Amino acid sequence: MRSLLDSLLPSDFSPAVLTCTLLALGLYLRGLRRLQAVGHGVGVGGVLAYLLGVLSLYAMLQTRIDYYAQHMFYIHRLQHLVLHHLGPFLIALSAPQPVLRAGVPNAMWRRGLAPVLHSAWVRRPLQLMLSPILAPVLFVAGIGFWLIPPVHFAAMLSLPIYNTMNWSMIVDGLPFWWLMLDPRPRPPARLGYGARIAVLMAVMLPQILIGAVIGLSRHDLFNVYGICGRLYPISAVTDQQIGGLIIWIPGSMMSVIAALLVLGRLRGQQSAGFA
Repeated sequence: MRSLLDSLLPSDFSPAVLTCTLLALGLYLRGLRRLQAVGHGVGVGGVLAYLLGVLSLYAMLQTRIDYYAQHMFYIHRLQHLVLHHLGPFLIALSAPQPVLRAGVPNAMWRRGLAPVLHSAWVRRPLQLMLSPILAPVLFVAGIGFWLIPPVHFAAMLSLPIYNTMNWSMIVDGLPFWWLMLDPRPRPPARLGYGARIAVLMAVMLPQILIGAVIGLSRHDLFNVYGICGRLYPISAVTDQQIGGLIIWIPGSMMSVIAALLVLGRLRGQQSAGFA
Protein backbone atom coordinates (compact mmCIF):
# COMPACT_ATOMS: atom_id res chain seq x y z
CA MET A 1 0.00 0.00 0.00
CA ARG A 2 2.79 2.39 0.88
CA SER A 3 4.63 1.71 -2.39
CA LEU A 4 1.40 2.41 -4.30
CA LEU A 5 0.95 5.69 -2.44
CA ASP A 6 4.56 6.66 -3.12
CA SER A 7 4.06 6.02 -6.84
CA LEU A 8 1.11 8.43 -6.88
CA LEU A 9 2.97 11.24 -5.14
CA PRO A 10 4.99 13.74 -7.21
CA SER A 11 8.78 13.69 -7.04
CA ASP A 12 8.68 17.45 -7.70
CA PHE A 13 5.41 19.01 -6.52
CA SER A 14 4.01 21.70 -8.82
CA PRO A 15 1.32 24.03 -7.43
CA ALA A 16 0.59 25.17 -10.99
CA VAL A 17 -0.22 21.64 -12.20
CA LEU A 18 -2.41 20.93 -9.17
CA THR A 19 -4.24 24.26 -9.50
CA CYS A 20 -4.91 23.79 -13.22
CA THR A 21 -6.11 20.22 -12.67
CA LEU A 22 -8.46 21.13 -9.82
CA LEU A 23 -9.80 24.09 -11.79
CA ALA A 24 -10.38 21.97 -14.91
CA LEU A 25 -12.16 19.26 -12.91
CA GLY A 26 -14.07 21.63 -10.64
CA LEU A 27 -15.50 23.76 -13.46
CA TYR A 28 -16.44 20.69 -15.47
CA LEU A 29 -18.20 18.89 -12.61
CA ARG A 30 -20.02 22.07 -11.61
CA GLY A 31 -21.07 22.56 -15.21
CA LEU A 32 -22.39 19.00 -15.39
CA ARG A 33 -24.55 19.53 -12.31
CA ARG A 34 -25.93 22.83 -13.64
CA LEU A 35 -26.75 21.38 -17.06
CA GLN A 36 -28.40 18.30 -15.57
CA ALA A 37 -30.47 20.52 -13.27
CA VAL A 38 -32.05 22.19 -16.32
CA GLY A 39 -32.52 18.94 -18.22
CA HIS A 40 -29.51 19.15 -20.54
CA GLY A 41 -27.73 15.83 -20.18
CA VAL A 42 -24.17 15.13 -21.30
CA GLY A 43 -23.20 11.77 -22.77
CA VAL A 44 -21.30 9.37 -20.55
CA GLY A 45 -18.65 8.93 -23.24
CA GLY A 46 -17.90 12.64 -23.34
CA VAL A 47 -17.66 12.85 -19.56
CA LEU A 48 -15.31 9.87 -19.36
CA ALA A 49 -13.15 11.21 -22.19
CA TYR A 50 -12.74 14.58 -20.49
CA LEU A 51 -11.98 13.16 -17.04
CA LEU A 52 -9.53 10.61 -18.43
CA GLY A 53 -7.84 13.31 -20.50
CA VAL A 54 -7.34 15.70 -17.58
CA LEU A 55 -6.29 12.98 -15.13
CA SER A 56 -3.86 11.46 -17.62
CA LEU A 57 -2.10 14.83 -18.00
CA TYR A 58 -1.88 15.14 -14.22
CA ALA A 59 -0.50 11.59 -13.92
CA MET A 60 2.26 12.29 -16.43
CA LEU A 61 3.36 15.43 -14.57
CA GLN A 62 2.72 14.69 -10.91
CA THR A 63 3.21 11.01 -10.23
CA ARG A 64 6.25 8.75 -10.16
CA ILE A 65 5.98 8.42 -13.94
CA ASP A 66 7.63 11.83 -14.26
CA TYR A 67 10.65 10.60 -12.29
CA TYR A 68 10.94 7.46 -14.44
CA ALA A 69 10.72 9.62 -17.58
CA GLN A 70 13.82 11.50 -16.46
CA HIS A 71 15.84 8.27 -16.34
CA MET A 72 14.61 6.24 -19.34
CA PHE A 73 14.21 7.62 -22.85
CA TYR A 74 11.37 5.31 -23.83
CA ILE A 75 9.37 6.23 -20.70
CA HIS A 76 10.00 9.86 -21.56
CA ARG A 77 8.50 9.23 -24.99
CA LEU A 78 5.48 7.51 -23.42
CA GLN A 79 5.06 10.53 -21.15
CA HIS A 80 5.10 12.90 -24.12
CA LEU A 81 2.78 10.65 -26.10
CA VAL A 82 0.17 11.22 -23.39
CA LEU A 83 0.96 14.94 -22.89
CA HIS A 84 0.99 15.75 -26.60
CA HIS A 85 -1.38 13.21 -28.11
CA LEU A 86 -3.64 11.13 -25.89
CA GLY A 87 -4.55 13.60 -23.13
CA PRO A 88 -5.35 16.57 -25.42
CA PHE A 89 -7.05 14.17 -27.87
CA LEU A 90 -9.46 12.94 -25.18
CA ILE A 91 -10.18 16.45 -23.94
CA ALA A 92 -10.90 17.73 -27.46
CA LEU A 93 -12.98 14.63 -28.26
CA SER A 94 -15.23 15.35 -25.28
CA ALA A 95 -16.14 18.81 -26.71
CA PRO A 96 -16.23 20.27 -23.19
CA GLN A 97 -16.87 23.94 -24.06
CA PRO A 98 -20.60 24.05 -23.11
CA VAL A 99 -19.98 22.19 -19.85
CA LEU A 100 -17.04 24.38 -18.85
CA ARG A 101 -18.98 27.52 -19.71
CA ALA A 102 -21.87 26.30 -17.54
CA GLY A 103 -19.43 25.67 -14.71
CA VAL A 104 -18.34 29.31 -14.55
CA PRO A 105 -20.49 31.42 -12.21
CA ASN A 106 -22.51 33.94 -14.24
CA ALA A 107 -21.21 36.94 -12.31
CA MET A 108 -17.61 35.79 -12.84
CA TRP A 109 -18.26 35.29 -16.54
CA ARG A 110 -19.84 38.71 -17.09
CA ARG A 111 -17.44 40.72 -14.96
CA GLY A 112 -14.19 38.84 -15.45
CA LEU A 113 -13.77 36.07 -18.00
CA ALA A 114 -15.92 37.30 -20.87
CA PRO A 115 -14.25 40.73 -21.16
CA VAL A 116 -10.81 39.14 -20.91
CA LEU A 117 -11.50 36.41 -23.48
CA HIS A 118 -13.00 38.90 -25.91
CA SER A 119 -10.15 41.38 -25.55
CA ALA A 120 -7.74 41.69 -28.47
CA TRP A 121 -4.67 40.68 -26.46
CA VAL A 122 -6.26 37.30 -25.67
CA ARG A 123 -8.40 36.74 -28.76
CA ARG A 124 -5.62 37.30 -31.29
CA PRO A 125 -3.12 34.83 -29.75
CA LEU A 126 -5.90 32.24 -29.48
CA GLN A 127 -6.84 32.73 -33.11
CA LEU A 128 -3.20 32.39 -34.07
CA MET A 129 -2.79 29.16 -32.10
CA LEU A 130 -5.95 27.77 -33.72
CA SER A 131 -4.80 28.72 -37.19
CA PRO A 132 -5.28 25.79 -39.60
CA ILE A 133 -1.71 26.35 -40.81
CA LEU A 134 0.16 27.25 -37.63
CA ALA A 135 -1.42 24.67 -35.31
CA PRO A 136 -0.21 21.63 -37.36
CA VAL A 137 3.23 23.22 -37.83
CA LEU A 138 3.61 23.80 -34.08
CA PHE A 139 2.29 20.30 -33.39
CA VAL A 140 5.06 18.68 -35.42
CA ALA A 141 7.70 21.22 -34.39
CA GLY A 142 6.90 20.56 -30.75
CA ILE A 143 7.94 16.94 -31.23
CA GLY A 144 11.03 17.57 -33.31
CA PHE A 145 12.50 20.56 -31.49
CA TRP A 146 12.81 18.88 -28.09
CA LEU A 147 14.39 15.81 -29.70
CA ILE A 148 17.32 17.73 -31.14
CA PRO A 149 20.09 16.10 -29.05
CA PRO A 150 21.69 19.31 -27.64
CA VAL A 151 18.25 20.76 -26.85
CA HIS A 152 17.13 17.53 -25.22
CA PHE A 153 20.33 17.38 -23.18
CA ALA A 154 19.78 20.91 -21.86
CA ALA A 155 16.11 20.26 -21.09
CA MET A 156 16.77 17.11 -19.08
CA LEU A 157 19.40 18.83 -16.90
CA SER A 158 17.53 22.08 -16.24
CA LEU A 159 14.28 22.02 -14.25
CA PRO A 160 12.89 25.27 -15.75
CA ILE A 161 13.59 24.09 -19.31
CA TYR A 162 12.27 20.61 -18.47
CA ASN A 163 9.00 22.07 -17.18
CA THR A 164 8.75 24.33 -20.22
CA MET A 165 9.20 21.30 -22.47
CA ASN A 166 6.43 19.35 -20.75
CA TRP A 167 4.00 22.26 -20.67
CA SER A 168 4.70 22.98 -24.34
CA MET A 169 3.52 19.48 -25.20
CA ILE A 170 0.08 20.28 -23.82
CA VAL A 171 0.03 23.79 -25.31
CA ASP A 172 0.91 22.37 -28.75
CA GLY A 173 -1.42 19.41 -28.50
CA LEU A 174 -4.68 21.01 -27.37
CA PRO A 175 -5.14 23.51 -30.25
CA PHE A 176 -4.27 20.88 -32.84
CA TRP A 177 -6.67 18.24 -31.59
CA TRP A 178 -9.30 20.92 -30.98
CA LEU A 179 -9.13 21.80 -34.68
CA MET A 180 -9.16 18.18 -35.82
CA LEU A 181 -11.96 16.93 -33.55
CA ASP A 182 -14.29 19.92 -33.63
CA PRO A 183 -17.74 18.26 -33.82
CA ARG A 184 -19.12 21.07 -35.99
CA PRO A 185 -18.91 21.20 -39.80
CA ARG A 186 -17.30 24.13 -41.60
CA PRO A 187 -18.52 26.77 -41.02
CA PRO A 188 -18.42 27.53 -38.09
CA ALA A 189 -15.50 25.09 -37.67
CA ARG A 190 -12.22 26.40 -39.09
CA LEU A 191 -11.57 23.32 -41.24
CA GLY A 192 -13.82 21.11 -43.30
CA TYR A 193 -13.76 17.36 -42.75
CA GLY A 194 -11.73 16.64 -45.89
CA ALA A 195 -9.10 19.24 -44.97
CA ARG A 196 -8.81 17.75 -41.49
CA ILE A 197 -8.09 14.30 -42.89
CA ALA A 198 -5.42 15.79 -45.17
CA VAL A 199 -3.78 17.61 -42.24
CA LEU A 200 -3.85 14.47 -40.08
CA MET A 201 -2.08 12.50 -42.79
CA ALA A 202 0.41 15.34 -43.29
CA VAL A 203 1.47 15.50 -39.63
CA MET A 204 1.82 11.72 -39.54
CA LEU A 205 4.68 11.68 -42.04
CA PRO A 206 7.17 13.79 -40.02
CA GLN A 207 6.44 11.69 -36.93
CA ILE A 208 7.25 8.53 -38.85
CA LEU A 209 10.48 10.11 -40.09
CA ILE A 210 11.53 11.30 -36.62
CA GLY A 211 10.73 7.92 -35.11
CA ALA A 212 12.62 6.10 -37.85
CA VAL A 213 15.73 8.27 -37.50
CA ILE A 214 15.85 7.71 -33.74
CA GLY A 215 14.70 4.10 -33.71
CA LEU A 216 17.06 2.94 -36.45
CA SER A 217 20.13 4.80 -35.20
CA ARG A 218 23.03 2.67 -34.01
CA HIS A 219 24.49 5.49 -31.91
CA ASP A 220 23.47 6.88 -28.54
CA LEU A 221 21.84 10.17 -29.50
CA PHE A 222 20.69 11.04 -25.98
CA ASN A 223 23.58 10.33 -23.64
CA VAL A 224 21.99 12.47 -20.92
CA TYR A 225 20.20 9.34 -19.69
CA GLY A 226 23.55 7.66 -19.15
CA ILE A 227 24.67 10.67 -17.12
CA CYS A 228 21.47 10.71 -15.04
CA GLY A 229 21.51 6.92 -14.70
CA ARG A 230 19.08 4.54 -16.38
CA LEU A 231 16.58 2.79 -14.15
CA TYR A 232 16.62 -0.52 -16.02
CA PRO A 233 19.60 -2.51 -17.27
CA ILE A 234 19.10 -2.10 -21.00
CA SER A 235 21.55 -0.57 -23.43
CA ALA A 236 21.31 3.03 -24.56
CA VAL A 237 20.61 1.96 -28.14
CA THR A 238 17.81 -0.42 -27.09
CA ASP A 239 16.25 2.29 -24.93
CA GLN A 240 16.47 4.65 -27.89
CA GLN A 241 15.03 2.10 -30.33
CA ILE A 242 11.97 1.54 -28.16
CA GLY A 243 11.51 5.29 -27.83
CA GLY A 244 11.76 5.74 -31.59
CA LEU A 245 9.11 3.06 -32.14
CA ILE A 246 6.79 4.88 -29.72
CA ILE A 247 7.12 8.04 -31.80
CA TRP A 248 6.79 6.07 -35.02
CA ILE A 249 3.82 3.76 -34.35
CA PRO A 250 1.50 4.95 -31.52
CA GLY A 251 2.07 8.60 -32.38
CA SER A 252 1.19 8.01 -36.03
CA MET A 253 -1.77 5.78 -35.12
CA MET A 254 -3.36 8.69 -33.23
CA SER A 255 -3.63 10.48 -36.58
CA VAL A 256 -5.23 7.41 -38.13
CA ILE A 257 -7.77 7.12 -35.30
CA ALA A 258 -8.61 10.82 -35.57
CA ALA A 259 -8.98 10.53 -39.37
CA LEU A 260 -11.42 7.64 -38.92
CA LEU A 261 -13.48 9.69 -36.48
CA VAL A 262 -13.54 12.64 -38.86
CA LEU A 263 -14.47 10.35 -41.76
CA GLY A 264 -17.35 8.98 -39.68
CA ARG A 265 -18.63 12.49 -39.06
CA LEU A 266 -18.32 13.32 -42.75
CA ARG A 267 -20.39 10.28 -43.70
CA GLY A 268 -22.94 11.17 -41.02
CA GLN A 269 -23.25 14.68 -42.44
CA GLN A 270 -23.64 13.32 -45.98
CA SER A 271 -26.28 10.84 -44.83
CA ALA A 272 -28.19 13.61 -43.08
CA GLY A 273 -28.02 15.68 -46.26
CA PHE A 274 -29.56 12.88 -48.31
CA ALA A 275 -32.23 12.10 -45.71
